[in-house]
Amino acid sequence: MGLIKLAAAGAIGYALYKYANRANEQTASAGGPDSYPVRDAGPENMTHTPPRWSKTDEAIDESFPASDPPSTY
Repeated sequence: MGLIKLAAAGAIGYALYKYANRANEQTASAGGPDSYPVRDAGPENMTHTPPRWSKTDEAIDESFPASDPPSTY
């Protein structure tokens, strides 16, 4: 019985903490007014164009920032 009371007190404490700090939360979003600029894929959108550009380079650039490598690699 004591463990259940401790778990309930912890849950209530966490809920109160989240309620008190709800104004300071930052949400992650894919777009919107406070999103970071993202470069389109391809050498024409780079600041410094590479001297060579292969199909593998293009596939890698298009898959960024994914953690999986492209299937053509």
